[in-house]
Amino acid sequence: MSLDLVVEIYREMLRTAVIVATPILGTAMLTGLAVSFLQTITSINEQTLTFVPKIAAIALVVGLMLPWILTHLMTFLRLILTHAPGLLLAG
Repeated sequence: MSLDLVVEIYREMLRTAVIVATPILGTAMLTGLAVSFLQTITSINEQTLTFVPKIAAIALVVGLMLPWILTHLMTFLRLILTHAPGLLLAG
């Protein structure tokens, strides 16, 4: 197993994680900001009010983006399985 192969797989793993997590985390952040803005305007200071809109928005985004997310994860899995013999037979 060469160092270049390990670095390539690690770099691809981080890239895939960022690409897959960005829509979900971005949705949670934007929903939280919108609810906080509405709470500030209306002077409602209920802490639990942000959870339901965040959960609903994240569920919607995951439902809509699931094929795209699975495509990226399958591409990464293909890379791992392609290089698996080189990773296992390191000696």
